[in-house]
Amino acid sequence: MRVFLFKHSAYALAYGTLGAAIALIAVYIASLLAQPNLQAWHRVHFEAEFRAADAVHVRTLPDYLALEERLFQELREKVYDRSAVHLRYARFSPGSLSDPLAQRPNWNRTFELPVRNPAGGALLLHGLSDSPYSLRATAQHLHRRGYWVVGLRLPGHGTAPSGLLDAKWEDFAAAVRLGARHVRERIGDDAPLVLVGYSNGAALAVEYALARLQGEQLPRADGLVLVSPAIGIASAAAFAVWQGRLGGLIGEEKLGWTDIQPEYDPYKYASFTINAGDQSYRLTRRIAAQLHALSGGDALRGMPPVLAFQSVADATVSTPAVVDGLLRRLPPGGHHVVLFDINRHSDAMLFYRDAAVLVRENLLQGPALPFELTVLTNQAADRDALSAMHRPALKNAVSEEPTTLSWPAGVFSLSHVALPFAPDDPVYGERRPAKLQAVYLGRVDLLGERGVLAVPPAQLLRLRYNPFFSYVQRRVDLFLAPLESRAP
Repeated sequence: MRVFLFKHSAYALAYGTLGAAIALIAVYIASLLAQPNLQAWHRVHFEAEFRAADAVHVRTLPDYLALEERLFQELREKVYDRSAVHLRYARFSPGSLSDPLAQRPNWNRTFELPVRNPAGGALLLHGLSDSPYSLRATAQHLHRRGYWVVGLRLPGHGTAPSGLLDAKWEDFAAAVRLGARHVRERIGDDAPLVLVGYSNGAALAVEYALARLQGEQLPRADGLVLVSPAIGIASAAAFAVWQGRLGGLIGEEKLGWTDIQPEYDPYKYASFTINAGDQSYRLTRRIAAQLHALSGGDALRGMPPVLAFQSVADATVSTPAVVDGLLRRLPPGGHHVVLFDINRHSDAMLFYRDAAVLVRENLLQGPALPFELTVLTNQAADRDALSAMHRPALKNAVSEEPTTLSWPAGVFSLSHVALPFAPDDPVYGERRPAKLQAVYLGRVDLLGERGVLAVPPAQLLRLRYNPFFSYVQRRVDLFLAPLESRAP
């Protein structure tokens, strides 16, 4: 009788658990299907987009730009010319404030900033669902410094959100290799070549450098500047791809998307595909495999010096992964990490999560690090002014240097999307331009009832510019100086 009762209780528990799981999945799918209807820009397929297989005949940047020209003509014909949307802030409404095609230049496209007698070269790689606009300010700063700069539009980006339905990380990586060869050819063998990557673009820069260490015949990169690098993302991304596959199986296109939102940002997709997250996850696994393959010997000593900028508060990528998943695994070699702490004088201290508060202490007081660490943090608990806490590589001593920086009123932290944008950015900056020529998203003032907006309120709350961007530029200059001095 005991065996009988145990067996049937186990069956009941198993069936009950299975039934509950099926019910939860059904509720989850129903919530996804309740998202807004897909529009033309969620469905359009582009024939002229670059793929890794195209590298056989698309060998140079001029080839890439010619293909890109066809792509944007295709975008105009398939989306803009057929658009029935006529709203002032709709991205795909021709001539609107959010229409990137109405801007000169269109910063969604690959750009090149040449210079005579270049002091160096820089290849700039934007983030996932982003565009070359995100690194525009850095590109202009490097160009003023005498660098030949290319801001590369990665495949699937800068057109319509559907571009990321089938793009692969290998497509991104193939474009990076093409761009790096172009810049190296323009600056010669002796000048330093720097890869500047933001978010997923930073991961692509790391993948490139590690691939070269593994023996792939690639132009030498002399330094990596990584902004909010996507070295680690949530492991749940590994399973999200099954949602898209289920959607294909049952014929529900909406299951290919994690978010379907109004498209109002001229330089970043608001809607997000399952495939995009999956490709980012696959890229992080590729990097982890590369690091594992290169560990145990001296191969990683050939890694170019790394300068990484990361906010303690980052809802997109894992801050610990930047430190533990990459920098701790590299031998000492001139690597630097600049960490932006939360505002510890903010009235929001009551609402902070404990994990965010502890990051500073864990790094400044933990075991010695193989890289130099700088933490920008409040000088005191009752002050908005910032100090730079320095911890040299392989040392336990920490020094403090006051800065001229202070937290702006009302800002409690930076964010993943804030770091590469200057306060005077006309779209994402601190102040609304006096003459509005494009949509302004830096400080969106909206008040009303909850549940009305199709855009999540938390997205509108997110800081879009970096009040400490001048410090980022200074640290980049300090990082580049020794690279330039080694050139003849």
